[in-house]
Amino acid sequence: MSERPRIRVGRIPYVNCYPVYGAVDRGIVPLDATVVDGVPTTLNRLMGEGGLDVSVVSAVEYARDADRYLLLPDLAISCDGPVRSVMLFANRPAPELGGHRVLVSRSSMTSVRLLDLLFRHVWHARPRFVPGDAEMSDVARFGDEEHDARLVIGDAALVLAEGNTGLAYPYAYDLGLVWKQWTGLPFVFAVWVAQRVTPVADALAVHAGLISSRNWGVDHLDVLAGQAATATGVSPATCLTYLSGLDYRLSYHHLAGLTEFFGRLVVAGQVPRSTLAFLPAA
Repeated sequence: MSERPRIRVGRIPYVNCYPVYGAVDRGIVPLDATVVDGVPTTLNRLMGEGGLDVSVVSAVEYARDADRYLLLPDLAISCDGPVRSVMLFANRPAPELGGHRVLVSRSSMTSVRLLDLLFRHVWHARPRFVPGDAEMSDVARFGDEEHDARLVIGDAALVLAEGNTGLAYPYAYDLGLVWKQWTGLPFVFAVWVAQRVTPVADALAVHAGLISSRNWGVDHLDVLAGQAATATGVSPATCLTYLSGLDYRLSYHHLAGLTEFFGRLVVAGQVPRSTLAFLPAA
């Protein structure tokens, strides 16, 4: 009899995922699964193609195809104020960027959709969004592309904000903070989902492992900040401030922010109207 294939679990290799996977990586919490790394758009695509069983995905990926997925309870990447790793860097004030060239990340649908909402409803400007060619890890190339502003996500945003790259922008906007000022709600950037066809027992086992790992990670942010500093070159203090400002739960308050975001995308015609569906409890 052939062995049952191991469940495939997606992981974003950014610092912001360290608290969820740190104990798994260290063997402190067992996870009987094959872990697959990828930037958000890669994991979104793999989930959409059925190439992963459980994964962290952009919030917009869930909204785009909610009938395909089940949300894993109490697990997300969110902020209730500054996020620090989703930033608009600009050469002029955001309200003055109408008609101007704004480079956007190819790596995160959620950040681009959020930026579009903020331009429409907060800054009342309609810039030209252009996909950036430089990879997020290649900060040194950011100055090579003609632009008036650039959306930067993940570790690259931390590196650029640290100011050690030789690139300087007179204006910087933290999208998590602007959303909070606009709506009064937290913003959920990423969620964990399972395919609806994934065996419930397998998905529940992964969920339990990730929750245990998340709990360890939240209790050891100083350890993870040191790891993040080594990986990015950003100071340990900045990494600790960053990780401490993120929330890895999915409470009622976070769900209010998530549904507010989804509702605005529905009105804009960018995602279908749907409801939130969760993995059932054991």
